Amino acid sequence: MSKVEEFEELRPLLFSIAYRILGSVAEAEDAVQETWLRFDGSSTRPTSTRAFLATAVTRISIDVLRSARVRREEYVGPWFPEPLLSDPYQDPARAVELADSVSVAALLLLERLSPLERAVFVLREVFAFGFDEVAAAVGRSEPACRQLLVRARRHMAAGRPRFAADRLEQQELATRFFDALKNGDVGGLRSLLAADVQLAGDGGGKAPQLAKAIMGAENVARVLGTVFPLMSRIEVTCEPHEVNGQPGAVLRDRDGKVLHTLALDVLDERIQTIRAVLNPDKLRHIGPVADAWAIDREVKQARRQRS
Repeated sequence: MSKVEEFEELRPLLFSIAYRILGSVAEAEDAVQETWLRFDGSSTRPTSTRAFLATAVTRISIDVLRSARVRREEYVGPWFPEPLLSDPYQDPARAVELADSVSVAALLLLERLSPLERAVFVLREVFAFGFDEVAAAVGRSEPACRQLLVRARRHMAAGRPRFAADRLEQQELATRFFDALKNGDVGGLRSLLAADVQLAGDGGGKAPQLAKAIMGAENVARVLGTVFPLMSRIEVTCEPHEVNGQPGAVLRDRDGKVLHTLALDVLDERIQTIRAVLNPDKLRHIGPVADAWAIDREVKQARRQRS
């Protein structure tokens, strides 16, 4: 195989590693591109191309994450990962680990880890790299990597729900939720939400967003049941779509441009969290982005006309 063919065969794996370390589609794609440049510029062929490329993309991602953390500390409002509509890497033997690790909830838990802990956890727990490969990738000894993994597992376990919903249950609940949303059925929405449900949005100061998270089934149902019918009146569409391996949706304006995404956390037959990503910088990889401020003005005008 040529260098290009070898690289392209491994590109999905490299992107998936980088995305789980970085939580950003754009940064992951940049890390993969930088990995190619290093591979292409190398005068010798590595013994294992997979190991060489995984090491390169991991080290690049760790460096990017260290600098990104400073920006994230100064971020306006809640920070959520960039929505991923489909994971390019598939491995039936690791399907559970791959799906779990790409969820928004898991990526937010990964944010609590140090860059090294995060990289070790991703390589070992998600992609089942050997400790010798993990050690080579992060530049630490195998015993040190084992300790990093122990700490990472502890942090992750402390934040994870005890019982996750199965995929079929998630999809059935999501279908009922989006039907109720389109119809403005406040009672129907309320029945699908956990008592302590949370609705939160990531606008990054670049799109209209909630001043703070909305808590409680009654409050969330009322907000959603009021706003979404108004958005339908101005031809905003809600397309159910898997987002980060979870039930979700992509909202588009009348011209088909991306307005924002929704991702649902489902547990105990109820929706626990609804997260919206509205920051246009985090949506550009999905397609042309709508003018969220203009949509907001139209929604407010529609509300005034209705009242």
